[in-house]
Amino acid sequence: MKSSGILFVLLAVLVAGCMPLVLKPADFAWPIEDELKSDSHGMIHVDRYSLSFSIKPLMYAELKDSINVADRPIRIIRGTRGHYYITAPKFKNVYVFTQGEGGLELKKKIPVSKEGLGAPAFNQRAPFIELINGNEKPIYLNAEGIREEGEK
Repeated sequence: MKSSGILFVLLAVLVAGCMPLVLKPADFAWPIEDELKSDSHGMIHVDRYSLSFSIKPLMYAELKDSINVADRPIRIIRGTRGHYYITAPKFKNVYVFTQGEGGLELKKKIPVSKEGLGAPAFNQRAPFIELINGNEKPIYLNAEGIREEGEK
């Protein structure tokens, strides 16, 4: 009987040692969006958050052009759960990315405009990301897509 109690304690310690350390709650949100321009190589650099990535694949996916990437304005913001929301003028979609191994991985492509955005801007409206496009009605987004205000 005593040996099964010791075995149980050892098993509990072993299982607890294998569990990943998780620090919760955590808020990954950037307080405001960044409007950035790509360099001549198609790279975006977010100095404040030590983030850089190539926009060439994104420009090709959206505009079918990965050559003319210099000085292209990009809008980016990070939501409370750590997803990156990216769009730009003339884009018809907002792209939601997660951090992957050595890059950003597409989680969701959210259609937001049939004609293409004119002057997009993001706002942090936890738990949503608010997309504003000129005088149009704001669109509330999360990593799954468009959400109505108040819907979680």
